[in-house]
Amino acid sequence: MKAARAGLDLSQEDLAVKVGVTRQTIGMIEAGKYNPTLNLCISICKVLGKTLDELFWDENLE
Repeated sequence: MKAARAGLDLSQEDLAVKVGVTRQTIGMIEAGKYNPTLNLCISICKVLGKTLDELFWDENLE
């Protein structure tokens, strides 16, 4: 998620404002310390132009 955000030149604050959460929430998601709701995941995907699989699928689960 961090790479996709940075690729669009968005700060954590920019993304947070667009999806309606705090910058701290975005930071915790990127650090793997917070599991966002499905609705928040979908909002993040829409802003970043990515699918759920591209942003949130853990390759280690396969």
